[in-house]
Amino acid sequence: TSDAAATESGAGTSSDGKKYTIGICQQLEHPALDQATQGFEDALTELLGSGNVTFDLQNAQGEQANCATISNGFVANNYDLILANATTALQCAAAATSTIPVIGTSVTDYATALDIDNWTGSTGTNVSGTADLAPIDQQEDMLVELFPDAKNVGILYCSAEPNSAYQASEFEKALDEDSISYKEYTVSDSNDIASVVQSAVSECDVLYIPTDNTMAGNTESINNIALPAGVPIIAGEEGICSGCGVATLSISYYDLGKATGEMAVKILKDGEDISTMPIEYAPTFTKEYVASRCEAYGITVPDDYVALEE
Repeated sequence: TSDAAATESGAGTSSDGKKYTIGICQQLEHPALDQATQGFEDALTELLGSGNVTFDLQNAQGEQANCATISNGFVANNYDLILANATTALQCAAAATSTIPVIGTSVTDYATALDIDNWTGSTGTNVSGTADLAPIDQQEDMLVELFPDAKNVGILYCSAEPNSAYQASEFEKALDEDSISYKEYTVSDSNDIASVVQSAVSECDVLYIPTDNTMAGNTESINNIALPAGVPIIAGEEGICSGCGVATLSISYYDLGKATGEMAVKILKDGEDISTMPIEYAPTFTKEYVASRCEAYGITVPDDYVALEE
């Protein structure tokens, strides 16, 4: 579905007066990715002038095949730049073109996503962008702070998402340092979620869910199992947290999208070489909690946490 938001208001003009068409492939709809797309569009509209930039926003509904089709369409149309929102979208856009600049966002680890050894901070190709990785060790600190008596931690993610596996292993290193035992519970797609979460809550005191698109799209069904079982969830980002978690150390996806848009302008308008542009990270992190769930679980939240809107 294409909702090309062609705003020809001419409210501002980019100093070079050029007009740009940008293809946006968003992997699926959920709040974090929606906010990143919005931040990206707002930054470009602001910096280039609304009359000078047209967006062709397409949603892949979580399907890899759709990401590939959408990316190939953008390349066939010879768009000026492609925004790939989330990992599968990035992989498909990078496979579709080696010449059109591809900017990623909401991607956890570019080396993992693009299978790059000897990572130096930039890709050396037509790809750059922003990463949504919050400090995993600080997320684990949060688990220990809120649940000092936790004995068994369940790590829940989709095995088809390489970035989730990367975050899981980083989280496990931090748990090892605190001598806390853990077990991985993985799903291959959303059909497995109910049964996998069921076994996780029967065996664990606390669950951790990294930034994972499959989980983000199914927070309601996860919450419907975890809450009655009395097993709290620490989440990798705020969308998952508001859906089924008690707390998260989160970035602002809107701000991440804006930073991505600013990178795009440097490429389009200032002629910067994308192949040498280092991947950028979120500037700030916020400790957030869901008040109603913390109350239900009887958790006392420290003062430096901010309540998430529910």
